[in-house]
Amino acid sequence: MTSEPMPFLNHQELDVTVTAVSPWGAQVESNGEVGFIDQVKHPSWWNAEMPPPRVGDRLHVVVLDASRNPARFSALDSDIQVARELRSL
Repeated sequence: MTSEPMPFLNHQELDVTVTAVSPWGAQVESNGEVGFIDQVKHPSWWNAEMPPPRVGDRLHVVVLDASRNPARFSALDSDIQVARELRSL
């Protein structure tokens, strides 16, 4: 049995579009592949002045866990910065 390669890599940065929103997070898509941003990984969870995600929003994210289905992403600047540091090692 062969497995398909994962479409995303941990610590990878990409731009996504929000395709669905739920009370626990947002489903997003990049190049036809689906991912998920947990509510605590969206800036609106931490900043009341930031609007919550809406369908059609474009976000810059980092892949936190490419092995999950769907892959888990973060739109937090702090997570993006950590991923950049990890990629530079």
